[in-house]
Amino acid sequence: MNQIELINIHKYFGDQEIIKGIDLSVEKGEILTFIGPSGGGKSTFLLRINLIDNYEEGDILLNGLNIKDARFSLEKYRQRVGMIFQQFNLFTNMTVLDNLMIGQVKVLGRSKEEATIKSREMLHKVGMEAYIKQSVNRLSGGQKQRVAIARTLAMDPEVLLLDEPTSALDPQMVEEVLNVIRDLAKTGITLIIVTHEMRFAKEISDRIIFLKEGMLREEGTPDKIFTAPDSEEMQMFLKKYLEDRI
Repeated sequence: MNQIELINIHKYFGDQEIIKGIDLSVEKGEILTFIGPSGGGKSTFLLRINLIDNYEEGDILLNGLNIKDARFSLEKYRQRVGMIFQQFNLFTNMTVLDNLMIGQVKVLGRSKEEATIKSREMLHKVGMEAYIKQSVNRLSGGQKQRVAIARTLAMDPEVLLLDEPTSALDPQMVEEVLNVIRDLAKTGITLIIVTHEMRFAKEISDRIIFLKEGMLREEGTPDKIFTAPDSEEMQMFLKKYLEDRI
């Protein structure tokens, strides 16, 4: 069974159609990466999967069940389908530990003791345990993103959505975050990633989708996409990005 299935998803901003009838299935443990030009709808589509904003038409199924079903609570769904944002979305007035604990206590009902143990485990996983008592506003961008990843992992998600997780980072910090994601990819969690890091996409993905103007234009394995793309628009996109990056 597909872990996530999206059926005929549409999104409009006013009378402008941004997502144009996308159908997509993602298997458990798959690493799926979206690439494409800026403004093509990649982040908008990812936000629909997490229900940060609603979609006007279509259905999303998680493990075969429609998320519009009355049995699905929004909080529980977002716990199962976690998201890492471009701008971290941490509580800057809190410590690193408090950022990790708040969702576990309020949404999962864990005790403070249980949440602290889980937080330490996840911070250790991303190399940030030494900063557990640090105020978030004193961290670098790369450190904040690693804390954001740890916070989401502490909620035990089944699926992790990553919306250009390195776009807000200085170049020297990009690799430290990519290394964390590389390690996550080895754990069997389902990853759906939007990125402009072509070398990373080629290295980590099971499947790559080229999204442009709100439509899925092409998809395939990394070898297929990067060595023998079907369309001229895909070839031109890769030429633009690969000349300097691969």
